[in-house]
Amino acid sequence: MLRVYNTLTRTKEVFVPIHEGQVHMYACGITVSGDAHIGHAYQALIYDIIRRYLVKSGYQVTYARNYTDVDDKIIASAQKAGVDPTDYAERMIKKIDAQMARLQVGEPDVWLRATHHIGDIISFIEALIASGHAYATPKGDVYFSVDSYPAYGHLSNRNLEDARVGVRIDPDEQKKDALDFALWKSAKPGEIHWTSPWGEGRPGWHIECSYMNKVAFGDQIDIHGGGRDLIFPHHENEIAQSEALTGKPFAKYWFHNGLIKVNGQKMSKSLGNSLLLEDLLNTYSAETVKFALLQNDYRGDINITDSLVPEAARQMEEFYRLFARAKAAHPDEKGIESVVDTRFNEAMDDDFNTAKALADLFGYAKQIKQALASHDPRAARLANAICQTYSLLGLFLVDLSAYLPEEAPRASAPTEVIALAEERFAAKKERNWARADELRAQLAAMGWAVKDSKEGYELLPIE
Repeated sequence: MLRVYNTLTRTKEVFVPIHEGQVHMYACGITVSGDAHIGHAYQALIYDIIRRYLVKSGYQVTYARNYTDVDDKIIASAQKAGVDPTDYAERMIKKIDAQMARLQVGEPDVWLRATHHIGDIISFIEALIASGHAYATPKGDVYFSVDSYPAYGHLSNRNLEDARVGVRIDPDEQKKDALDFALWKSAKPGEIHWTSPWGEGRPGWHIECSYMNKVAFGDQIDIHGGGRDLIFPHHENEIAQSEALTGKPFAKYWFHNGLIKVNGQKMSKSLGNSLLLEDLLNTYSAETVKFALLQNDYRGDINITDSLVPEAARQMEEFYRLFARAKAAHPDEKGIESVVDTRFNEAMDDDFNTAKALADLFGYAKQIKQALASHDPRAARLANAICQTYSLLGLFLVDLSAYLPEEAPRASAPTEVIALAEERFAAKKERNWARADELRAQLAAMGWAVKDSKEGYELLPIE
């Protein structure tokens, strides 16, 4: 039974979608004002895995994500680059799509972009004005009236007075209240803009997600996700403007992933510690990056220390070598150990606990080593099950020679050679050094050298 943590109720709840067997899921995507960093990658990875596990659990899932392709930051970045904001956004979307593909993050079922729905966003805003929830200013801006929505603050657990603390009104703004937020922003000279009943301008950030959810799913959705930094004000504002218009609960479940810290500090451009996804993928495999990120409760912050990803690379290499040994020792064993999938599902049913699922791998590794030492075919069954089950997390997708190309010679060793190497490995475990030396000589006579290592051995052809 799947239980999920709902930010709205601040409790773990049994997951029951609005319509039996169907899940409508939306996650806030990237504002394309610059290159994708590790935080963007983590958020995309988490919601892709949640989608995959819901499908595995038997649900028919429709998953939508958006790109924010027009806002102040994008305009500023485009001006700095000396290009049109639309062209800049298009270029960045293509670049980020390519990076996410390298990370092996799945595409959503529905991609949404703000600039593709300007006319409908304007209609949404007009309806909010007509219902008394929004107002236009003489300058041409439109603001949502927070006072018109009494439930404001429920998601973030803030009352209106607490929320007002620290909020200031810019001298150019014509708000009635400091908390009122922009639905439509009047264009400054030279800015990208569209024609509206209130003058030339563009949508505010918050209205984009409300309308794009409506495009994809109608008035209500099952799951709305995003980073924890979006709870207030972005998601709070989405709820207010959506529910003020429809009178219906906007999203049944709110999921929020934790944030990225780098050596204990919040990652930010101002601190100069942003970890770009492209740089990581140029140094480490996609599976290594995912393994590093998923060893964490998705709702908690991740501290990217200098050793985190290198250590993940070392562990992944050890797992790959061990699984290859187990399969090679029992190449005819095609069965799997069902306990692996059962324990994996138990972990994921507890609010998508990838940290628990990955922690189980270390116990399985110990069992595989024990089985290999006693020539037990369970070693191969465990390895087969792990590779099958953990593929949902995007791990162990290829064989050893593809993951570590330098291992190709060993991977192509004949079955009889591998069998002798395994027998020698078992003899060493039993401290039967004479038998181990005898088997080493037999292997050499067959044209294969054995290179011992901490975790086992390597087979290399003698040239």
